[in-house]
Amino acid sequence: MGDWAIETQNLTKRYGPRIVLRGIDLCVNAGEFLALFGPNGAGKSTLIRILCTLMKPSSGTAKVAGHDVLDDPDGVRRNVGLLSPSTHLYDDLTAAENLRFYLCLRGADAIDLRLNDAFKAAGLDHAMDQRVRTFSTGMKKRLCIAKIMAYPPRVLFLDEPYSGLDEGGIRMLNRFLLGLKKDGCTVFMVTHYREQGLATADRAIFLDHGRLRPEPCLRGEG
Repeated sequence: MGDWAIETQNLTKRYGPRIVLRGIDLCVNAGEFLALFGPNGAGKSTLIRILCTLMKPSSGTAKVAGHDVLDDPDGVRRNVGLLSPSTHLYDDLTAAENLRFYLCLRGADAIDLRLNDAFKAAGLDHAMDQRVRTFSTGMKKRLCIAKIMAYPPRVLFLDEPYSGLDEGGIRMLNRFLLGLKKDGCTVFMVTHYREQGLATADRAIFLDHGRLRPEPCLRGEG
């Protein structure tokens, strides 16, 4: 396998007789922003979960940030971040306590500075001391974004990042993602928001029935 931020070869996922991913071959350069589109049930979230080591492939190989997802899952996890529909927040903790706990797990330095800067950038500085159970869906999504802001990864995976965000939240997220890309972060985004994806990504691909199609096929759709 070459020196890529993400590389898969013949990656397959089966659930019994049902094949979800059918021999995925994918290479993503370091610092590239890739958008992945496709209908519901196409296998998009499954692909992300495998690349984040949350699920094992049935066959094939995958590397993220130079680490094999099967042979070195801890190496993958140290280098990736994930923003998904599942918030993985602690409702009984405040927003600040959630973020502080996350930064401690990551082994981050300058925690107070990171925490304050992230809350301000995410537009949540007024709610740092509120318990997460009182948050709206949009505020919870902003808190998840603040976690990524506070400790940016080498490779960021986004699974429907725009869901639950208002227009201001979408603009905030896009500014942050473009800044990450300028800093050399690799971004892999799954979204149904085609206009947003094409506006921010360097390249777009399409997944349907477990198979990838390149950007020209996507752009040719009606």
